[in-house]
Amino acid sequence: MIRGQIDELLMSGLPVGEVIDETARLGAQLLLQMALEAEVDEFLGRARYERPAGSTGVREGFRNGYSPVTVKTMTGAVVLSRPKLRGTTEKFASRLFGSRVCRSNALETLVIASFVRGLSTRDVEATLEEVLGEDGTVSRSTVSRICEQITAQYTAWQGRPLGGVELDYLFLDASVFRMHPGADGEPLLAAWGVDRSGKPVFVGLAAAGTESTDAWTEFLRDLSQRGLRAPLLVISDGAPGLIAACENVWPGSYRQRCLIHKARNVAAKLPDEARDEVMAAYWAIFDVDDLVTPDETGRVLTPGPELVAVVQARIDRFAKEYQDIYPGAVASLLTDREQTTSYLHFPVPHHKRVRHSNLIERTFGESRRRVKVIGRFPGETSCLSLVWAVLDRAAAGWKGVATSPTITLELDRTRRRLLNPPTQLTRASPTPAATAA
Repeated sequence: MIRGQIDELLMSGLPVGEVIDETARLGAQLLLQMALEAEVDEFLGRARYERPAGSTGVREGFRNGYSPVTVKTMTGAVVLSRPKLRGTTEKFASRLFGSRVCRSNALETLVIASFVRGLSTRDVEATLEEVLGEDGTVSRSTVSRICEQITAQYTAWQGRPLGGVELDYLFLDASVFRMHPGADGEPLLAAWGVDRSGKPVFVGLAAAGTESTDAWTEFLRDLSQRGLRAPLLVISDGAPGLIAACENVWPGSYRQRCLIHKARNVAAKLPDEARDEVMAAYWAIFDVDDLVTPDETGRVLTPGPELVAVVQARIDRFAKEYQDIYPGAVASLLTDREQTTSYLHFPVPHHKRVRHSNLIERTFGESRRRVKVIGRFPGETSCLSLVWAVLDRAAAGWKGVATSPTITLELDRTRRRLLNPPTQLTRASPTPAATAA
């Protein structure tokens, strides 16, 4: 239930300040609830729903529902569901609730220790003891169990086979985080996609020293070696290493330059007084509603080369109009121009979702905002743990794309043409005997 509230919050569109405050509160509530459940597991000697028969080191007794417990903080009260037990020979007493809990800023401190420090066993235990007192802390084994559970989830996700994942669209992006003492920020490479049923899939996450061709190629080949097949369309920014890696690993796929990244590049070459006008003209290039809506004759352009040609002609007109005034902006638009219209080969209802990679970038932003207070992560593992946790939770609320039998058929035709073209049959050469005859 708490995880569901976090999912809804991340996709709510509320102001950033409200999202951060509420995420901190819910994050701490989730950690405290997990700690309570782990304490009960430790006390009974078995996990929830696990039967005691045949198990060693178990106590008599069983769970019997929950009772609400309120923990007060400086930012408000949080209600936890405290497990109740029945039939035990020894009374269960939670070590989490010491006498000082309700007078402390426990939740804020727990959030910093767990989410920012990456759920380090030592850090969480030390913080609990500092905030709750020696009588209120949880045991080392309980803290370890919580940390091990999250680490195991990430490890299993990172190495899972991808043979059952078939993507129509794959989005790639990177974000820089400081992970090592005395070092500059280093990128985390991320991939998410939309599968053939139109559902979003969080595909991959890895740390890299740079955004070089080698780093991106290694990342994409790992996905491929685990079974991920070539997508129809790869959407990314204009990083040269990323572009080269995509063309090396999946040369048959279309590649789409993120139009939002391209817009930023163009806008950076414009004076303030001209930015609104020129950027309105920029977005008008790629607005094809008028081309795919029936006119008075009932004619429309269908996705494919003809629609691409019309939009490329618009790029030429834009360049002609602004070349003499803003040559830098025009040069930025014309760089890799063919890849700005690749999305036009795909179904019209998908156009505005697959022409940019902004979704994962916004989620990366949430991670960066959470660590501003400490400047850097304690290490690469903590960084990966936090960013994966944020993206994994956010992915549950990402929206896919509309689908229908017509759209599926259109994408299947594109897949056969790009990735599974028919083999050209050739007529066998006549044998010498047949020629002599």
